[in-house]
Amino acid sequence: MKTDLLAAIDVASGLDALEACRVHALGKAGTVTALLKTLGGMSPEQRLVEGPRIQGLREAVTTAIATRKAMLERADLDARLARETLDMTLPADVAPTGTIHPVSQVMDELAEIFADLGFAVATGPEIEDDWHNFSALNIPETHPARAMQDTFYLAGEHEPPMVLRTHTSPVQIRTMVEIANRTQKAGEPIRIIAPGRVYRSDWDATHTPMFHQIEGLVIDKGITLGHLKWTLETFLRAFFERDDVVLRLRPSYFPFTEPSAEVDVGFSLEKGKRVIGGSDGWMEVLGSGMVHRKVIEACSLDPDEWQGFAFGCGIDRLAMLKYGIDDLRPVFESDVRWLKHYGFSALDVPTLSGGVGA
Repeated sequence: MKTDLLAAIDVASGLDALEACRVHALGKAGTVTALLKTLGGMSPEQRLVEGPRIQGLREAVTTAIATRKAMLERADLDARLARETLDMTLPADVAPTGTIHPVSQVMDELAEIFADLGFAVATGPEIEDDWHNFSALNIPETHPARAMQDTFYLAGEHEPPMVLRTHTSPVQIRTMVEIANRTQKAGEPIRIIAPGRVYRSDWDATHTPMFHQIEGLVIDKGITLGHLKWTLETFLRAFFERDDVVLRLRPSYFPFTEPSAEVDVGFSLEKGKRVIGGSDGWMEVLGSGMVHRKVIEACSLDPDEWQGFAFGCGIDRLAMLKYGIDDLRPVFESDVRWLKHYGFSALDVPTLSGGVGA
Protein backbone atom coordinates (compact mmCIF):
# COMPACT_ATOMS: atom_id res chain seq x y z
CA MET A 1 0.00 0.00 0.00
CA LYS A 2 2.80 2.40 0.86
CA THR A 3 4.53 1.80 -2.45
CA ASP A 4 1.33 2.32 -4.42
CA LEU A 5 0.35 5.51 -2.55
CA LEU A 6 3.79 7.11 -2.83
CA ALA A 7 3.95 6.27 -6.54
CA ALA A 8 0.54 7.89 -7.15
CA ILE A 9 1.61 11.01 -5.25
CA ASP A 10 4.88 11.22 -7.19
CA VAL A 11 3.13 11.20 -10.58
CA ALA A 12 0.32 13.63 -9.62
CA SER A 13 0.35 16.18 -12.48
CA GLY A 14 -1.31 19.04 -10.67
CA LEU A 15 -2.70 20.33 -7.41
CA ASP A 16 -6.15 18.88 -8.17
CA ALA A 17 -4.70 15.41 -8.79
CA LEU A 18 -2.60 15.67 -5.63
CA GLU A 19 -5.70 16.62 -3.64
CA ALA A 20 -7.44 13.50 -4.98
CA CYS A 21 -4.51 11.38 -3.74
CA ARG A 22 -4.77 12.96 -0.31
CA VAL A 23 -8.50 12.26 -0.06
CA HIS A 24 -7.93 8.65 -1.28
CA ALA A 25 -5.34 8.04 1.45
CA LEU A 26 -6.13 10.36 4.37
CA GLY A 27 -9.77 11.36 3.83
CA LYS A 28 -12.59 10.13 6.07
CA ALA A 29 -12.98 7.08 3.89
CA GLY A 30 -9.31 6.88 2.91
CA THR A 31 -7.24 3.70 2.91
CA VAL A 32 -4.80 4.90 5.57
CA THR A 33 -7.66 6.22 7.69
CA ALA A 34 -9.34 2.78 7.48
CA LEU A 35 -6.15 1.12 8.75
CA LEU A 36 -5.98 3.55 11.68
CA LYS A 37 -9.54 2.59 12.63
CA THR A 38 -8.54 -1.12 12.89
CA LEU A 39 -6.15 -0.36 15.76
CA GLY A 40 -9.09 -0.20 18.18
CA GLY A 41 -10.03 -3.86 17.58
CA MET A 42 -6.52 -5.26 18.03
CA SER A 43 -5.07 -6.84 21.11
CA PRO A 44 -2.40 -4.88 22.98
CA GLU A 45 0.30 -7.15 21.57
CA GLN A 46 -0.92 -6.68 17.97
CA ARG A 47 -1.24 -2.92 18.49
CA LEU A 48 2.40 -2.72 19.61
CA VAL A 49 3.44 -4.29 16.31
CA GLU A 50 0.95 -2.83 13.82
CA GLY A 51 0.55 0.64 15.38
CA PRO A 52 4.03 1.96 14.47
CA ARG A 53 3.76 0.53 10.96
CA ILE A 54 0.40 2.23 10.29
CA GLN A 55 1.54 5.55 11.87
CA GLY A 56 4.71 5.39 9.79
CA LEU A 57 2.59 4.90 6.67
CA ARG A 58 0.47 7.95 7.49
CA GLU A 59 3.54 10.12 8.16
CA ALA A 60 5.22 8.96 4.94
CA VAL A 61 2.11 9.76 2.90
CA THR A 62 1.66 13.15 4.62
CA THR A 63 5.32 14.10 4.01
CA ALA A 64 5.16 12.97 0.36
CA ILE A 65 2.01 15.04 -0.25
CA ALA A 66 3.57 18.19 1.30
CA THR A 67 6.78 17.74 -0.71
CA ARG A 68 4.89 17.18 -3.98
CA LYS A 69 2.63 20.17 -3.27
CA ALA A 70 5.63 22.47 -2.78
CA MET A 71 7.14 21.23 -6.06
CA LEU A 72 3.90 21.76 -7.97
CA GLU A 73 3.40 25.27 -6.52
CA ARG A 74 6.98 26.22 -7.41
CA ALA A 75 6.52 24.88 -10.92
CA ASP A 76 3.26 26.85 -11.24
CA LEU A 77 5.00 30.04 -10.09
CA ASP A 78 7.86 29.51 -12.54
CA ALA A 79 5.35 29.07 -15.34
CA ARG A 80 3.54 32.28 -14.38
CA LEU A 81 6.80 34.21 -14.21
CA ALA A 82 7.72 32.94 -17.66
CA ARG A 83 4.26 33.73 -19.01
CA GLU A 84 3.49 37.09 -17.33
CA THR A 85 5.71 40.16 -17.80
CA LEU A 86 5.80 43.66 -16.28
CA ASP A 87 7.15 46.48 -18.42
CA MET A 88 9.20 48.55 -15.97
CA THR A 89 9.68 51.26 -18.60
CA LEU A 90 6.02 52.28 -18.40
CA PRO A 91 5.31 55.37 -16.27
CA ALA A 92 3.89 54.70 -12.84
CA ASP A 93 0.36 55.74 -11.98
CA VAL A 94 0.26 59.35 -10.84
CA ALA A 95 -0.71 59.61 -7.20
CA PRO A 96 -3.37 62.19 -6.26
CA THR A 97 -1.74 65.57 -5.62
CA GLY A 98 -2.95 68.91 -4.34
CA THR A 99 -3.08 72.09 -6.40
CA ILE A 100 -2.15 75.68 -5.73
CA HIS A 101 -5.17 77.95 -5.34
CA PRO A 102 -5.40 80.71 -7.98
CA VAL A 103 -5.42 83.38 -5.25
CA SER A 104 -2.21 81.99 -3.73
CA GLN A 105 -0.66 81.84 -7.18
CA VAL A 106 -1.54 85.49 -7.89
CA MET A 107 -0.15 86.56 -4.50
CA ASP A 108 3.16 84.95 -5.40
CA GLU A 109 3.15 86.64 -8.81
CA LEU A 110 2.46 90.05 -7.25
CA ALA A 111 5.23 89.64 -4.69
CA GLU A 112 7.63 88.66 -7.49
CA ILE A 113 6.74 91.68 -9.64
CA PHE A 114 6.96 94.25 -6.86
CA ALA A 115 10.18 92.73 -5.51
CA ASP A 116 11.72 93.57 -8.89
CA LEU A 117 10.46 97.14 -8.41
CA GLY A 118 12.10 97.42 -4.99
CA PHE A 119 9.00 96.91 -2.81
CA ALA A 120 9.04 95.00 0.47
CA VAL A 121 6.07 92.99 1.78
CA ALA A 122 4.42 94.34 4.94
CA THR A 123 1.71 92.71 7.06
CA GLY A 124 -0.63 93.75 9.85
CA PRO A 125 -3.43 92.38 12.06
CA GLU A 126 -6.80 91.47 10.56
CA ILE A 127 -8.60 92.74 13.70
CA GLU A 128 -7.98 96.49 13.74
CA ASP A 129 -8.86 99.38 15.98
CA ASP A 130 -10.94 102.29 14.74
CA TRP A 131 -7.97 104.66 14.53
CA HIS A 132 -5.83 102.55 12.19
CA ASN A 133 -8.75 101.39 10.03
CA PHE A 134 -10.57 104.74 9.73
CA SER A 135 -9.44 107.85 11.58
CA ALA A 136 -5.76 107.85 10.60
CA LEU A 137 -6.86 107.37 6.98
CA ASN A 138 -8.89 110.60 7.05
CA ILE A 139 -12.24 108.77 7.21
CA PRO A 140 -14.49 110.88 9.47
CA GLU A 141 -17.12 109.32 11.71
CA THR A 142 -19.89 110.31 9.29
CA HIS A 143 -18.33 108.53 6.31
CA PRO A 144 -20.55 105.73 4.82
CA ALA A 145 -17.70 103.21 5.12
CA ARG A 146 -18.28 103.19 8.87
CA ALA A 147 -21.90 102.07 8.51
CA MET A 148 -22.79 98.64 9.89
CA GLN A 149 -23.84 97.33 6.46
CA ASP A 150 -20.24 97.73 5.21
CA THR A 151 -18.12 96.95 8.26
CA PHE A 152 -18.01 94.02 10.68
CA TYR A 153 -17.73 95.45 14.22
CA LEU A 154 -16.63 93.19 17.06
CA ALA A 155 -19.24 92.64 19.73
CA GLY A 156 -18.58 93.85 23.26
CA GLU A 157 -17.30 97.02 24.83
CA HIS A 158 -14.06 97.96 23.11
CA GLU A 159 -12.31 101.28 23.42
CA PRO A 160 -11.42 102.19 20.77
CA PRO A 161 -13.96 100.17 18.74
CA MET A 162 -12.51 97.06 17.07
CA VAL A 163 -13.40 95.91 13.56
CA LEU A 164 -12.44 93.29 11.01
CA ARG A 165 -10.29 95.45 8.76
CA THR A 166 -12.15 96.63 5.67
CA HIS A 167 -8.96 97.16 3.65
CA THR A 168 -5.22 96.62 4.00
CA SER A 169 -4.59 100.37 4.23
CA PRO A 170 -4.05 100.16 8.03
CA VAL A 171 -0.77 98.41 7.20
CA GLN A 172 0.33 101.66 5.51
CA ILE A 173 -0.43 103.58 8.70
CA ARG A 174 1.43 101.11 10.89
CA THR A 175 4.45 101.18 8.58
CA MET A 176 4.64 104.98 8.46
CA VAL A 177 4.21 105.26 12.24
CA GLU A 178 6.91 102.65 12.82
CA ILE A 179 9.30 104.48 10.46
CA ALA A 180 8.55 107.84 12.13
CA ASN A 181 9.16 106.42 15.61
CA ARG A 182 12.32 104.61 14.60
CA THR A 183 13.86 107.65 12.91
CA GLN A 184 12.74 110.18 15.52
CA LYS A 185 10.07 111.51 13.14
CA ALA A 186 12.64 112.39 10.48
CA GLY A 187 11.21 109.74 8.16
CA GLU A 188 12.80 107.65 5.44
CA PRO A 189 11.73 106.39 2.01
CA ILE A 190 9.06 103.66 2.06
CA ARG A 191 8.20 101.18 -0.66
CA ILE A 192 5.84 98.43 0.49
CA ILE A 193 3.01 96.24 -0.66
CA ALA A 194 0.51 94.91 1.86
CA PRO A 195 -1.36 91.79 0.66
CA GLY A 196 -3.90 90.11 2.92
CA ARG A 197 -7.48 89.25 3.82
CA VAL A 198 -10.08 91.96 4.34
CA TYR A 199 -13.76 91.84 5.33
CA ARG A 200 -16.91 93.64 4.18
CA SER A 201 -20.59 92.83 4.36
CA ASP A 202 -21.15 91.94 0.69
CA TRP A 203 -22.16 88.75 -1.14
CA ASP A 204 -22.78 88.44 -4.89
CA ALA A 205 -21.01 87.26 -8.04
CA THR A 206 -18.22 89.83 -7.64
CA HIS A 207 -18.20 90.38 -3.85
CA THR A 208 -17.69 88.10 -0.84
CA PRO A 209 -17.65 88.87 2.91
CA MET A 210 -13.95 87.95 3.00
CA PHE A 211 -11.66 88.68 0.10
CA HIS A 212 -8.02 89.44 -0.63
CA GLN A 213 -6.59 92.84 -1.32
CA ILE A 214 -3.17 94.29 -2.03
CA GLU A 215 -2.15 97.84 -1.15
CA GLY A 216 0.92 99.60 -2.41
CA LEU A 217 2.58 102.58 -0.73
CA VAL A 218 5.51 104.78 -1.71
CA ILE A 219 6.67 107.62 0.55
CA ASP A 220 9.67 109.70 -0.52
CA LYS A 221 10.66 113.20 -1.47
CA GLY A 222 9.52 114.64 -4.80
CA ILE A 223 6.98 111.89 -5.59
CA THR A 224 4.48 112.80 -8.33
CA LEU A 225 1.53 111.29 -10.19
CA GLY A 226 3.99 110.39 -12.93
CA HIS A 227 5.72 107.95 -10.61
CA LEU A 228 2.34 106.42 -9.75
CA LYS A 229 1.31 105.98 -13.38
CA TRP A 230 4.65 104.41 -14.36
CA THR A 231 4.52 101.98 -11.42
CA LEU A 232 0.99 100.85 -12.20
CA GLU A 233 1.67 100.56 -15.92
CA THR A 234 4.82 98.49 -15.31
CA PHE A 235 3.04 96.30 -12.78
CA LEU A 236 0.00 95.58 -14.97
CA ARG A 237 2.06 94.84 -18.08
CA ALA A 238 4.22 92.38 -16.12
CA PHE A 239 1.23 90.75 -14.41
CA PHE A 240 -0.88 90.25 -17.53
CA GLU A 241 2.28 89.54 -19.56
CA ARG A 242 1.28 91.87 -22.40
CA ASP A 243 3.07 94.94 -23.72
CA ASP A 244 -0.10 96.49 -25.13
CA VAL A 245 -1.67 97.26 -21.73
CA VAL A 246 -2.95 100.84 -21.79
CA LEU A 247 -4.02 102.76 -18.68
CA ARG A 248 -6.60 105.47 -18.16
CA LEU A 249 -6.75 107.43 -14.89
CA ARG A 250 -10.16 108.90 -14.05
CA PRO A 251 -10.65 111.47 -11.27
CA SER A 252 -12.30 109.90 -8.24
CA TYR A 253 -12.59 110.32 -4.49
CA PHE A 254 -10.95 108.41 -1.66
CA PRO A 255 -10.67 110.03 1.77
CA PHE A 256 -7.04 108.95 2.19
CA THR A 257 -5.69 110.22 -1.17
CA GLU A 258 -5.81 113.60 -2.91
CA PRO A 259 -5.95 113.73 -5.86
CA SER A 260 -7.52 110.31 -6.33
CA ALA A 261 -7.93 108.28 -9.49
CA GLU A 262 -9.70 105.15 -10.61
CA VAL A 263 -7.45 103.17 -12.93
CA ASP A 264 -8.98 101.62 -16.04
CA VAL A 265 -7.15 99.22 -18.33
CA GLY A 266 -7.85 98.68 -22.00
CA PHE A 267 -9.23 95.34 -23.14
CA SER A 268 -9.81 93.60 -26.45
CA LEU A 269 -12.52 91.16 -27.47
CA GLU A 270 -11.21 87.72 -28.37
CA LYS A 271 -13.77 85.01 -29.21
CA GLY A 272 -16.45 87.00 -27.41
CA LYS A 273 -14.43 87.36 -24.19
CA ARG A 274 -12.75 90.39 -22.69
CA VAL A 275 -8.97 90.04 -22.62
CA ILE A 276 -6.72 92.58 -20.91
CA GLY A 277 -4.71 94.47 -23.51
CA GLY A 278 -5.81 96.43 -26.56
CA SER A 279 -8.25 99.29 -26.89
CA ASP A 280 -11.71 97.88 -27.66
CA GLY A 281 -12.96 99.14 -24.30
CA TRP A 282 -12.05 100.05 -20.73
CA MET A 283 -12.27 98.03 -17.54
CA GLU A 284 -11.73 99.33 -13.98
CA VAL A 285 -9.05 97.38 -12.10
CA LEU A 286 -7.90 99.43 -9.10
CA GLY A 287 -7.99 102.69 -7.17
CA SER A 288 -5.06 104.99 -6.51
CA GLY A 289 -3.94 108.50 -5.66
CA MET A 290 -1.44 110.70 -3.88
CA VAL A 291 -1.37 110.13 -0.12
CA HIS A 292 -3.47 112.80 1.63
CA ARG A 293 -1.61 115.37 3.74
CA LYS A 294 -3.74 114.52 6.75
CA VAL A 295 -2.73 110.84 6.52
CA ILE A 296 0.96 111.77 6.46
CA GLU A 297 0.47 114.14 9.39
CA ALA A 298 -1.41 111.47 11.38
CA CYS A 299 1.71 109.29 11.12
CA SER A 300 3.94 112.07 12.54
CA LEU A 301 5.60 112.87 9.22
CA ASP A 302 5.96 116.32 7.64
CA PRO A 303 3.73 116.46 4.51
CA ASP A 304 5.72 119.43 3.19
CA GLU A 305 8.81 117.22 3.09
CA TRP A 306 7.39 113.77 2.43
CA GLN A 307 4.98 112.90 -0.36
CA GLY A 308 3.82 109.62 -1.76
CA PHE A 309 1.26 107.61 -3.62
CA ALA A 310 -0.89 104.61 -2.76
CA PHE A 311 -2.96 102.12 -4.72
CA GLY A 312 -5.12 99.15 -3.95
CA CYS A 313 -6.90 96.37 -5.81
CA GLY A 314 -8.59 93.05 -5.16
CA ILE A 315 -6.29 90.06 -5.61
CA ASP A 316 -9.29 87.83 -6.27
CA ARG A 317 -10.44 90.14 -9.07
CA LEU A 318 -6.98 90.07 -10.64
CA ALA A 319 -7.09 86.25 -10.54
CA MET A 320 -10.51 86.31 -12.21
CA LEU A 321 -9.31 88.61 -14.98
CA LYS A 322 -6.07 86.74 -15.70
CA TYR A 323 -7.29 83.16 -15.44
CA GLY A 324 -10.85 83.45 -16.78
CA ILE A 325 -12.83 82.89 -13.56
CA ASP A 326 -16.42 84.06 -14.04
CA ASP A 327 -17.80 84.03 -10.48
CA LEU A 328 -15.99 85.09 -7.29
CA ARG A 329 -18.06 82.99 -4.88
CA PRO A 330 -16.68 79.53 -5.86
CA VAL A 331 -13.19 80.84 -5.05
CA PHE A 332 -14.05 80.38 -1.36
CA GLU A 333 -16.44 77.41 -1.47
CA SER A 334 -13.76 74.68 -1.11
CA ASP A 335 -15.05 72.63 -4.06
CA VAL A 336 -12.21 70.26 -4.98
CA ARG A 337 -13.58 69.92 -8.53
CA TRP A 338 -13.33 73.69 -9.01
CA LEU A 339 -9.81 73.74 -7.59
CA LYS A 340 -8.68 70.91 -9.87
CA HIS A 341 -9.96 72.93 -12.83
CA TYR A 342 -8.53 76.34 -11.90
CA GLY A 343 -5.65 75.31 -9.60
CA PHE A 344 -1.99 74.98 -10.52
CA SER A 345 0.34 72.02 -10.11
CA ALA A 346 3.00 72.69 -7.50
CA LEU A 347 5.61 71.44 -9.99
CA ASP A 348 4.31 73.36 -13.00
CA VAL A 349 3.05 76.77 -11.85
CA PRO A 350 3.14 79.85 -14.09
CA THR A 351 6.14 82.05 -13.35
CA LEU A 352 7.19 85.56 -14.26
CA SER A 353 10.82 84.62 -14.56
CA GLY A 354 11.38 87.28 -17.20
CA GLY A 355 11.20 89.88 -14.47
CA VAL A 356 10.18 93.51 -14.82
CA GLY A 357 11.93 95.55 -17.45
CA ALA A 358 13.39 98.87 -16.37
